[in-house]
Amino acid sequence: MGNAVSDQNLQLTYLKTRLNMFLEVLEAIDPETTELEDIDRLIQMIDDLEMKYERFKKDWEKSR
Repeated sequence: MGNAVSDQNLQLTYLKTRLNMFLEVLEAIDPETTELEDIDRLIQMIDDLEMKYERFKKDWEKSR
């Protein structure tokens, strides 16, 4: 997924960007032609977002 993001502002920007990317992909999907692989990719995107959020959350809690 790229280099580690350590600055809290950059982390938040990263999460927002990834969420917007997910929303764009979701909006572009045609329900009539969507295949199981497409749904699997969406689920993987959500899992990746959740993993990054949890990692950043731990970093934010440590910095308090």
